[in-house]
Amino acid sequence: MRAFLVGVIAAVVVIVGALVAAIETGRVPARADGPLMFGERWAANTALKAAIAREEPQPPYPFTQTDADIAQGARLYVQNCAVCHGTANTTPNAIARGMGVRPPQFATDDVMDDPEGETYWKVEHGIRFTGMPAFSPALDEKSIWQITYFMKRAPDHLTGEAQSIWENPSQVPPPTPMPSLPPKPGQGK
Repeated sequence: MRAFLVGVIAAVVVIVGALVAAIETGRVPARADGPLMFGERWAANTALKAAIAREEPQPPYPFTQTDADIAQGARLYVQNCAVCHGTANTTPNAIARGMGVRPPQFATDDVMDDPEGETYWKVEHGIRFTGMPAFSPALDEKSIWQITYFMKRAPDHLTGEAQSIWENPSQVPPPTPMPSLPPKPGQGK
């Protein structure tokens, strides 16, 4: 029995050592434009689905879904999301094309079938290793819900101002620059 345990411990030490060596020598891919490692897509998707299932908000959802809120969500989407996910009449730009994981294009990829709670979670928290940022440091809860409610209705169930913004995003001014944040501990300057 003792020999077996020594063998198991030795195997674990060798595996951990090999992983550390692979990381320290750059053998683990770090390029956004490089191929995925074996099992990387499965691990990322499985972890994402489990986190969303555990943490996404459940109905009833807060805040209203008035035409004014949907229009505000359209403005916020254009200012914060369209650069990667596009609008009715745009194609992926240089930012979207350079990402290792291609961001879904809102006009062509079917993302409207996600429940509101799942969409809210993705906008609030972002998605690790994809380029999808967490917007909770930049937008308040109501703004994130407005984007969520807009996304749930676009492109086929928009009316009035929201439809106009979707079709002609150039009418939306750029976002107001945010004030500088103090550096986090350990980030220098």
